Amino acid sequence: MNRFNRIQSLVQENLKPLHLELENESSQHSVPPGSETHFKLLVVAQDFQGLSRVDRQRLIHALLVQEFKVGLHALTIRALTPEEWEKQNPDSFVSPNCQGSRAKPSNS
Repeated sequence: MNRFNRIQSLVQENLKPLHLELENESSQHSVPPGSETHFKLLVVAQDFQGLSRVDRQRLIHALLVQEFKVGLHALTIRALTPEEWEKQNPDSFVSPNCQGSRAKPSNS
């Protein structure tokens, strides 16, 4: 099973999200073709109710600790409750530019 599928499965099984989007953004960085090192995750789950933004991030990182140990380099996360999801602008979730020395230069 590839990293994309492992991440998706771990989040699905543990958080039972109402909405889940996972995107491999590795091709936007200076990594070999087919790499699975940079991801963006949007997850909407009732489990986030009452948790701070930091605690939501920690929860997801705890689920994926093994992936970080074996090559996951960057994960942009948006973790929302169903109520927060209803109020969101879907176009506002953009990953920050990679600060690593191997990042591809931006075209701006």
